[in-house]
Amino acid sequence: MTNGISRRGFLGTTAGAAALSVAGLKTAHAAFPERGIIIVVPYAAGGGSDISARLLARDFEPILGKAVTVENRAGGGGWVGWGSLAQSKPDGYTIGYINVPNIFAGYLDKQSGGSRKENLESFTPLINHVTDYNMWSVKPDSKFKTVKDVIDEAKKRPGTITLNGGGHGTDDHVAALGIGAKNGTSFQMVHFRGTPEGKTQVLGGNIEVYACNVSEGAEDVKAGVVRPLGVMSPTRSKFMPNVPTFREQGFDEVWSTSRGIAAPANLPKDVETALIAALEKTIASPGHKAKAEALSLDPEIIKGDAYRKFLKDNEQATKILMKW
Repeated sequence: MTNGISRRGFLGTTAGAAALSVAGLKTAHAAFPERGIIIVVPYAAGGGSDISARLLARDFEPILGKAVTVENRAGGGGWVGWGSLAQSKPDGYTIGYINVPNIFAGYLDKQSGGSRKENLESFTPLINHVTDYNMWSVKPDSKFKTVKDVIDEAKKRPGTITLNGGGHGTDDHVAALGIGAKNGTSFQMVHFRGTPEGKTQVLGGNIEVYACNVSEGAEDVKAGVVRPLGVMSPTRSKFMPNVPTFREQGFDEVWSTSRGIAAPANLPKDVETALIAALEKTIASPGHKAKAEALSLDPEIIKGDAYRKFLKDNEQATKILMKW
């Protein structure tokens, strides 16, 4: 999550990260993997994280040479899944999706129940997979036609315009807080276990604005299921080129979630090297990129130490923005 600039601009280049070859998968740890591995997804099936992880798992499996199983462990703003990942044996056979800024609230926001003993140091960051920008939509017959309509209405009745959320401190929530603060108003986030539940509530008329990521909303926009108001990307999304950005509508708002892969802390270095090599080969392959883009996902490789720095920089930026 960043505000006013893209993640790439905010965090700078990832040049200097060590290049890893596929050969490293065999030479780094000859016995790894001896069996299949699990990818923990901390959100419900059908959301952006689940879609991304399942795509990755399908293409990762033949490169790894063993079965790759996705397990959804939803709840607690993602911390049911992240907690179980942190507590798993650090042997490389249980890895999981790390979502930023979503992961930070559980241990940084003490005023709203953030009391986790785990934190970023509880994990071994491996590689970033995709960057997914936020967007707002409404049901087709909504009175809101533009982002300005929503913000103007929120100024008239602050704290009552409802948006769906996936938990305190998730990217949709942080974006709404930032947008409200910058425009002198506030919104009411109604949290659900995952984006699909939130969409159901929006389409049922119980929630006014559908907050989601581009990968979660693009197909619904194309099918006319929802009507888009704007995308929070620096420039128009290649997945929805006809949808204006918030910036184009006069609101300098750039917000996203980045989804990557991590293992529990204290992962043996040779296993870490092997996993990064296999994951990088998977994500960088033309076939995976094409499949990802067909699902409105934008692969972005940041690996090893550079990925660790990426996460730490995001943690600090979120801490400052949220005053945690």
